[in-house]
Amino acid sequence: MNIGEIARRAGVSRSTVSYALSGKRPVSEATRKRIQSVIDELGYRPNASARALAEGRTRTIGLVIPPASSRLTHMQLDFVGSVVDAAAKADLDVLLSPSGGDHDRSFERLVSESRVDGVILMEIRLEDARVDRLREARMPFVGIGHPENDPGMFWVDVDYAGLIHHCVRHLSDLGHRHIALLNRSPELVAAGYAPGHRASAGFKQAITELGLRGIELLCGDDARSGQECIAGLLAEHPEVTALATINEAALPGVQRALEEAGLAIPRDFSLTGVVANQWAEDFRPPLTAADMPSDQMAARAMSLLVEIMGNPSTPAQHILMSPPISLRHSTGAAPADSLGPMIRQE
Repeated sequence: MNIGEIARRAGVSRSTVSYALSGKRPVSEATRKRIQSVIDELGYRPNASARALAEGRTRTIGLVIPPASSRLTHMQLDFVGSVVDAAAKADLDVLLSPSGGDHDRSFERLVSESRVDGVILMEIRLEDARVDRLREARMPFVGIGHPENDPGMFWVDVDYAGLIHHCVRHLSDLGHRHIALLNRSPELVAAGYAPGHRASAGFKQAITELGLRGIELLCGDDARSGQECIAGLLAEHPEVTALATINEAALPGVQRALEEAGLAIPRDFSLTGVVANQWAEDFRPPLTAADMPSDQMAARAMSLLVEIMGNPSTPAQHILMSPPISLRHSTGAAPADSLGPMIRQE
């Protein structure tokens, strides 16, 4: 059954039926009731394409996934799944679009061809051209993360600086005096990857405030890189007894490097950081960490996006989340003390 049949039975034009369904133009109450009576009798339900055409909307949002990465981490995959779930609850579909490098054409099609009603933009850089492009196109969007200076943007983010600061303080309270930060890849950090820069800032601030010795490592987002980074760290700086990280993909390699060095967690070496809950729970021993609130972030981002799609003049909102550190079994008392402030980046 289609709109033409409804129009014939109700004795009106197809356009009148379309206006009655979409509300785009006024239809008399008597005509609307006559059309609705036919619809009820026939059990008509418009398909998604027809509904979108009538409403002038696609009922689809774009989810723009990370730019400078060949794979998604578990944390990122958790977020993608959470966005899909949140969109389904809002009766919206999700179109995934990569961006960066060879994928810039995909992002441009998403923005310029009216394929979506709004966009959730993942993995924001300190200076992000995608933000400028979305604003130029007047496309409603919400960032997961935020640029350095953009008070007019809607975003949901995690307080990486504050959380890494808390991780370092936790290690300091356990007596650790030589602590390393395992950050994301050199390529991401060089590209202005905001979480990496903010984690670094929080680490340096904590090291300075607490009078510790700190070493920052830039590490590829994979197990092999994690193993190589930690093997090099232990060889060059055997005094380091603890590590904080935001690089969950490197954790299996970190664990292997410590095992090969004969170091037991947490007796000889402590680990903590900001990671997805599953990584923390599956680590052996379970990882003391601030668990990424992927579900909450996706729900808040979706709520904001629906709000600004309905009302583009909505004032900008910034949501900064700081989940508590879940104490598990990967941190313990330091085997030895070491004093004196020092910061290095390798």
